[in-house]
Amino acid sequence: MSGTWLTVLAGLTGAGVLVLRWQRPAWYWLTIGALIAVVRIRFTYASVMEACGLTVPPSRTRLMWARATNSDVPPDRPARLSRIRVTRTGLVLRLRLRPGQDAFDVAAATDRLRHSFRMHGVTSREIKAGVVEVAMTGYDVLKRVQMPVRDDRGVLRIPVALRDDGTVHYRDYRETPHALNLGATQSGKSVYQRNLVRELASQRVALVGIDCKQGVELAPLARRFSALADNPDDAADLLEVLVAMMADTYQVIRREQRISADTPDAEITSDIWGLSEEERPTPIVVLIDEVAELALWSTTAEKKRRERIVTALVRLAQLGRAAGIYLEICGQRFGSELGDGITMLRAQLTGRVAHRVNDEASAKMAFGDINPDAVLAVQTIPTNRPGLAICGDSSGGWVRTRTPHTTLRQAVTACNEHAHLTPEPAALAAFRPLRDVETPGLAKPVPVIA
Repeated sequence: MSGTWLTVLAGLTGAGVLVLRWQRPAWYWLTIGALIAVVRIRFTYASVMEACGLTVPPSRTRLMWARATNSDVPPDRPARLSRIRVTRTGLVLRLRLRPGQDAFDVAAATDRLRHSFRMHGVTSREIKAGVVEVAMTGYDVLKRVQMPVRDDRGVLRIPVALRDDGTVHYRDYRETPHALNLGATQSGKSVYQRNLVRELASQRVALVGIDCKQGVELAPLARRFSALADNPDDAADLLEVLVAMMADTYQVIRREQRISADTPDAEITSDIWGLSEEERPTPIVVLIDEVAELALWSTTAEKKRRERIVTALVRLAQLGRAAGIYLEICGQRFGSELGDGITMLRAQLTGRVAHRVNDEASAKMAFGDINPDAVLAVQTIPTNRPGLAICGDSSGGWVRTRTPHTTLRQAVTACNEHAHLTPEPAALAAFRPLRDVETPGLAKPVPVIA
């Protein structure tokens, strides 16, 4: 009878483990999966590295010693495994390479290591000469995005997505001033933008929105916006005002430089971040929801308006960083078919984010001039995973990320909670959105006097 109960208990335990692995992969990894993976790597490390071609022949000294002592020829040696660190999403291996090995060899074998160690994903990066860090994920962290409680956010540095290696992907405006966000309909592009606004709402920054879809995307967040344009005509005027504000900011920087022989190095600056807090203008983040609506034209008047818009955008992209003006441009396509000046503008957008696209040409618009592998990665994004994107920059590096789902209600709540932080520059007064508007057609209740 006891054997029957043990069998039933073992079956229930196994079923519970399977349910835990399916429903709560992070809990399963921290309780069971990490221990199994560490034991597997410890026992199979040498054989796996040999099978993956990551070993080197023994040194000449060891061969001479083997001949002198008439012993067996020593086997090929893998890279030294100096440390295994368990994280909440996987493992991190620290490898010390042998003479003759290269970090590129490890990077080229990551897919073979993933199959051999039975991990979900493997990436590698070189820490310093001869030291490589291999990051492994134990489960699909992008299937159900859960951002960690602790992060490394700072001034204009916000967490926006989760990478496929389990780390947080940040949008750092001071490091990458301007960015391009491409994506087809229902690809998660708007959710990415919504998450940006939600995270920026708590910072002392002026948000400027241009939403030519009559404001349906950004108007609900108006309580945290210092300026908002919902049509191309207002957008042209708003962008020219921002160019004028940029010129005024440069004059402030020039006045505060006052370089002389006795001026300390720390007080010499060429951007707003070197100014004192009293003198520093409020940084501005410009969010453009659909850039194609600003570049299309069909009449002569619309063509002149388009030239004003593109010229202002190019000026802001080229000169806006030092003045604390940052661009976040979103669209479904962003190529030369939009007219003159578009490719010049794209060249100034260092950050690149590409969600699912409908054709190869759209993927090349984002990464064709950066990395061909990223172009292929964009085309493999499935339709059933909105928010999945390829993020990169002009250095050529790229990662696969997924944005946590942010509802419009969550973004509106964050904007309402931090509405008191909304700057109100005098130059943007004409574009300030109406935040407290009575609903038309509804009569106010009249109190009854007894």
